[in-house]
Amino acid sequence: MIPRQVVAWTLYDFANSSFAAVIAATIYATYYAQVVVGNVHGEGDLWWGRLISTAMAIVALASPVLGAVADRAGIRKRLLFAATYLSVGATALMATVEQGMVLWGFVLGVLGIVGYEGAIVFYNAYLPDIASREWQGRISAYGFAVGYAGSIAALLIALPFARVGALGWCFLSTAALFGLFAIPTFLVLPQDRPSHVGVIEAVRESVRGTVRTFRDVLALRELRRFLGAYLLYEDGVNTVIFFSSIFAARTLGFGMVQLIGLYVLVQVMALVGAFLWGKPTDRLGPKAVVLCMLVLWIGVVIAAYLVESQRQFYLLAAVAGSGLGAIQAASRTFMVTLIPKGREGEFFGCYAICGKTASILGPLVFGAVSYTMAGNQRAAILVVGLFFVMGLILLSRVRAGGPTRAASAASVAYGRNDAMTQ
Repeated sequence: MIPRQVVAWTLYDFANSSFAAVIAATIYATYYAQVVVGNVHGEGDLWWGRLISTAMAIVALASPVLGAVADRAGIRKRLLFAATYLSVGATALMATVEQGMVLWGFVLGVLGIVGYEGAIVFYNAYLPDIASREWQGRISAYGFAVGYAGSIAALLIALPFARVGALGWCFLSTAALFGLFAIPTFLVLPQDRPSHVGVIEAVRESVRGTVRTFRDVLALRELRRFLGAYLLYEDGVNTVIFFSSIFAARTLGFGMVQLIGLYVLVQVMALVGAFLWGKPTDRLGPKAVVLCMLVLWIGVVIAAYLVESQRQFYLLAAVAGSGLGAIQAASRTFMVTLIPKGREGEFFGCYAICGKTASILGPLVFGAVSYTMAGNQRAAILVVGLFFVMGLILLSRVRAGGPTRAASAASVAYGRNDAMTQ
């Protein structure tokens, strides 16, 4: 493990979390739904749900092929660069979106999210390259923790602009933060492995390989079960993230400055939670951690349906934040423990397609329920809770995800015994 590579890898979490915080979760999400579209009867919820679902569908379709191309053609870092700065450029252009510009705001939102989410496929695939198995749980958690620090920084930078209603500058400052702090990733992480396969041939091979990868995934029972559970509960997590600020603004009357404060609170609690659950993920195993977090998220959804005041919602946000980093980091570690060596890009492509396909359903469900019930967001959030319940049931059947330290020790012992028999 090379410390400077670990630092560069975690800094990318710092960089891209500015987009997640300002664009996907708070300022742009609320601005688009409440102002650009209008949300009196749930129209803004419906359009924001369509925007998220369209972007996730594109990522879901492209991720397996692009992940395989990255491995075969040796262009992982170049694809990471292209996806990153697609998102940065779209974020900067969001400063041009005004009230009533529904389609232009929709297009930029889709491009920004496609770039952001697409880049994560290539970024995640670097984890086995920079850390040994016994360290992956902690480094994954540290990445998320640093990411929450990046979210807080981006929101604090945007706060003065939000106070005076200069939301365009919120988007420009986010683009600058994302673009600048991503640079160390491209300078320090391992270079692309040389390949004699051209990009066109790599695409052809990757299409065939993607079909084979899905067959391989389906053949691995525990991996299949884990991805089925992940498909459901990650849908719930993403939907809550995408709609929490809109819910707070419309149902509880939060203003833009209050929303920033609320999300900073969530990020602080997520930062603490990610650090605290890093070692338990290695010692207890990612499965135990994810199960605990799913119970927490079910409680959060029920409480959100019942909440009546802003003070109660602040408390609820703090509880939800404490489990946000833990469930995401532990899920990433769970996936790493199930991937055959040398196929990280392909299998993380499948991991991405599950997460992004899941994110197609949740936002559509939330938006449709809210719009059908004349803007009743409480009913919409309660329906989303079903994704957590079903994910919990499926994950409990997975016979994997034990302590990563124990798994690593067993692997070493097996290697020694195997060598002695030759």
